[in-house]
Order: sequence, then C-alpha cells, then structure tokens
Amino acid sequence: MNNAFIKLGNTDLETLAAYLRSGRVAAPYTSLQLTRILPTGLSSEVLDGLVYYDSLGFSAAQIATVLELVEQDRKNGRTDELPIDLVTSGPEAPGITNRDTSVVVRELFAHARQSVLVVGYAVYQGQRVFEALAKRMEENPDLDVNFFLNISRPDRDETSSEIIISQFKQRFKQTQWPGNCRLPNVYYDPRSVADDAPVRSSLHAKCIVVDLEHVFVSSANFTEAGQQRNIEVGLNIKSEWLAERLVKHFLHLQAEGLLVKAF
Repeated sequence: MNNAFIKLGNTDLETLAAYLRSGRVAAPYTSLQLTRILPTGLSSEVLDGLVYYDSLGFSAAQIATVLELVEQDRKNGRTDELPIDLVTSGPEAPGITNRDTSVVVRELFAHARQSVLVVGYAVYQGQRVFEALAKRMEENPDLDVNFFLNISRPDRDETSSEIIISQFKQRFKQTQWPGNCRLPNVYYDPRSVADDAPVRSSLHAKCIVVDLEHVFVSSANFTEAGQQRNIEVGLNIKSEWLAERLVKHFLHLQAEGLLVKAF
C-alpha cells in the first residue's frame, strides 16, 4: 500500500483528482505531469503511488475516486477527535505517516480568505515558501497579511540600525518574496538591532494564523531545510479562540510600540 496520497493537502488532492479525470495526468504516469501541479518534495512519491495503483489495474478515474474518498474522509473526520494534526519535517520512520510541514503551510496560504499572520525567526528560500501566499494575495487584493519577523545584528557588527533595516528590506524584496507581487506588512522587534548591545533580543516565535480560525505552531523556520529536511515538529490546530488570542497578542505588541513596522 502506498501512503503518498495521504500526505497531500486537500487542495492538492482536489487538483490531482481533477487532472486525472480530465486526462491531463494519464498513464503512463511521469514526473513531468506532476511537478507542474504538486510540491517538488512529494511529486516523486505520488508518482510511485500512481504507478502502484496502475499496476493493480486502476483506471485514472478510479484513482481519482480514491483521492476524493481520502479527502472526504479527512473532511468528515471523527467527532470525538480534537481538531489537531501532528505536522513534521524530516526523514520518515517506517509505519508512521504525519502531515508534511511544507504541504500544510502551502495549503494554509492557498486557502486564506481574509487574513494571514506570519511570525518567524529565520527566512531563507522565501520565494519558494511564500509562493502560494503571494499568489493568493494577488488573487484577493483585500487579503490582510502581516509578517512579524526577526531582524538580527551579527555579533560585533557596528552598523547603524537604520542601515540594517534598510538592507533587510532590500534583501526581503529581492530574494525572499516572489516576483513583483504585493508585499505583506512587515514588523520587527527594534531591540534585535539596537545599537546598545545589552538590550538586544530575538523574535524567536514561529507560527501562522489564517482567517482567525487556523493556527499552525511549529519549530520549523521559513527555510527549505526547516520546511522539508530538518527534524521539526508542529501542530496544526483549528481553534477560533486560540487564533484570536495569538493575533491579539502580536497586534497588542505592535500597538504598544514594542514591534515596529519595517515596511
């Protein structure tokens, strides 16, 4: 039994099922058919799954039905279970299947309707990590997106804080944000770049809140390593109460001037 389909988010399940039914993905299945519609890290495993079911005599329409049943079962769920998913990055142990960090993050961004709060310590390979969010912001001009990020000062660096912020802004726009898409509002802790070394600190929290309903709290940074390779653990929680508390916490820090806007 191949478990690759279980690792896909609902959006990817729907997309793959639609492509199978339309004939845009068809036997003999190839990686080229999948890399255009699925995350790179999962396309090879999904290809193995398609080949597996094809070897059993499943038609493309029948495989699509399998995908739709997986999605429907996930949506129905069991009423006695808490609305919490374990999400992990890194190597997989045999017999254990958890939601994948990069897939969950991509799905949260792709489904955002009203608001997105992103809090992160380190951001690298951001153009890949935030691709779905940038696309969603272009599709929905009213989507309110706020980032709270750490801006660090290297040890023994005596550059003025204004220059460090300016360099961060330029680097974020040029290397961490996809293309010329609309930018999020970005805030930071001024203590992290303070000219007075004894008062420096880090904005070390890592979480995402979407539509005041979905909360993802993780040890993973917004990097390729954190999202895919490192051993990381997170919780994806559906809770309006928790989402509201988290958003209020960071907006309150911003309102009190403890977190300030970079751009």
